[in-house]
Amino acid sequence: MMYQKVRNEKGFTLIELIMVLVILGILGAIAAPQYVNLSSEAKTANENAVSAAVRGGIMTYFVDPARGNRTNFPAALDAAANGACSTTNACFDTVLPGGVRDQWTKLSGTTYRSPVNGTNVWTYNSTNGSFAKTTT
Repeated sequence: MMYQKVRNEKGFTLIELIMVLVILGILGAIAAPQYVNLSSEAKTANENAVSAAVRGGIMTYFVDPARGNRTNFPAALDAAANGACSTTNACFDTVLPGGVRDQWTKLSGTTYRSPVNGTNVWTYNSTNGSFAKTTT
């Protein structure tokens, strides 16, 4: 009777380890550009969410019997100073509870810069209650 020697192998071969590293490298090369793009997508989502919330807040102000009473829009969206929105300089707090405290910048009494590439400017018109993007 012939006995075959059984080898008790533990661990991975060098080829197996190299193949795993190659596969991880390929996955990383594919995933890295997607991850980098998330930052700009997040800023765009922030801009869209804040602008929609501000528009909703303007309309809520307009129909509120204690404030707008369906006759006037808010004269200003906030009392913030020009500059970056922050915890001490909250933007849009007239129409949004607590306001916006980061990423946006107040340029003047009626204009704001969104976080998207620092180029999108939004303008408020108190006559008709519009809050629209004026520069892209």
